[in-house]
Amino acid sequence: MNINLRPDDDLSVEKIRIKNIPTLVIRPAKREVLNVAVLWIHGGGYILGMKEMVYMSRALDLVKKYGVTVYSPGYRLAFQKPYPAAVKDCWNVLRYMDRNREKTGLKHIMVGGESAGGGLAAAVCMLARDKGIKIAFQMPLYPMMSNIDTDSSQNNHGRVWNTRRNHIGWRFYLRGEAKKRVSPYAAPAGQTNYRNLPPCYSFVGDGEPFYRETLDYIRNLKEAGVEADLDVYPSDMHAFDMLTPEKEISRQAADSFCRHFEYALEHYLQ
Repeated sequence: MNINLRPDDDLSVEKIRIKNIPTLVIRPAKREVLNVAVLWIHGGGYILGMKEMVYMSRALDLVKKYGVTVYSPGYRLAFQKPYPAAVKDCWNVLRYMDRNREKTGLKHIMVGGESAGGGLAAAVCMLARDKGIKIAFQMPLYPMMSNIDTDSSQNNHGRVWNTRRNHIGWRFYLRGEAKKRVSPYAAPAGQTNYRNLPPCYSFVGDGEPFYRETLDYIRNLKEAGVEADLDVYPSDMHAFDMLTPEKEISRQAADSFCRHFEYALEHYLQ
């Protein structure tokens, strides 16, 4: 397992605070900077993780291969503060990115993340639609979106993440509301209006807990007329691409992710 939580020489990293939220701003060090900013949100079941996880995420491909600028926020974890702290922190970083488009030259904004970060990415995109901020593209990878058990998250014994851990994460994030229907900003699977959300790409393993909610999200987007695509891989390992990047399945996922991002650059920047 090859896990790296440090930048390399291809990256230029700035540490800033946005409304007291520690944030990494990652730019390419050896190529031209594209006019695209990506808010990339780390995973960890809403209870774990750190902004430095961006260094083992798909977001680095976007910096190194395409020259985007990535913002990675250190949002408050649910052990510290439950919902809405995490989504509020991510939203405040997005608002900063939006308000500084002209100053930074980063005209287009995209949002992505993995696991709980994927759920937060979807929630932030819903907030952006409802509050009038333009998001060009969303990339919620194997997102943690449903606090209500699905047919893939119940009785799941997958590697890395499973039913027991999923229940713990939601219990800390939503506290007494963990088993109730809540706002889609808290659990995006509860959304009922998918119209005018950003185009989307995701991938997921067919044996992991978030398989069903990822499929449902992509289907709901398509039914609402939103362009959306999904790759499904034969794996019960949550976040397999990050944890086993040397495996062939992970290389396939990384390559397809990049192809879909290239499509987004060609078709969604208006």
